[in-house]
Amino acid sequence: MTGTDQFSLRGRVAVVVGGAGGIGAAIAAGLAKAGAILVIADLELQACESVTAEIVRQDGKATPFALDICDEGAVEAAFANFAQRYGRLDILVNSAGTTRRASALEQTLADWDRVMSVNTTGVFLSCRAAARHMIPRGGGAIVNIASIMGLSGGGLYPNISYQTSKGAIVNMTRSLALEWAANGIRVNAIAPTWVRTDFIKGIVENPQLLLARVEAMIPLGRLAEPEDIVGAALFLASPAASMVTGHILAVDGGFLAQ
Repeated sequence: MTGTDQFSLRGRVAVVVGGAGGIGAAIAAGLAKAGAILVIADLELQACESVTAEIVRQDGKATPFALDICDEGAVEAAFANFAQRYGRLDILVNSAGTTRRASALEQTLADWDRVMSVNTTGVFLSCRAAARHMIPRGGGAIVNIASIMGLSGGGLYPNISYQTSKGAIVNMTRSLALEWAANGIRVNAIAPTWVRTDFIKGIVENPQLLLARVEAMIPLGRLAEPEDIVGAALFLASPAASMVTGHILAVDGGFLAQ
């Protein structure tokens, strides 16, 4: 397989957890255009249906699915459902995430627990459930969405729970890559910079105080758009990355190079 054929996902089944908006929705659309059959899994069914409808409108194949990734039983049942429905499970993208921006002294335990539950435990549950169905078929590809804050202490504003949770994703990705390499499962992560989605709405809507400072920290001088993350996800999910596992791919405009 050579050239652009390496990026084809025709006939492969891909689950995008957190696929109902932002980075996840953009990645789902990109995978569909590459030929994958999509499952759009997220907390709100209506939002999943909206993303699904757009993919179908562009001649893609997708199914919506409401899923709480913090519910272990629901995650296990969902992935069993996917595998039974399609007869295979080839790709998992973990894009669900949340944040509670606060300093360490002001972070409540409830907020800490919620961020860790969604950003770290939920990713683990999805990876584990997917692997149970990938291993019997000889492998698959898992792409986790980490963050530059998983590789940096930040510094612009305090965000202790988010930074900790994404740091955990970085090493979880490496650990699972080693554990499942013999099973043919590749596990990688993308570490995006600030991406223009509702997730950073408070920053984007505060241009004088924050947006200009954020942009000044990115050597390429701008926020990323959701579409900027798609190419990295397509690469890591595709046969083009058949020898890539345990890697954290920064899509950060040069932020981590400083």
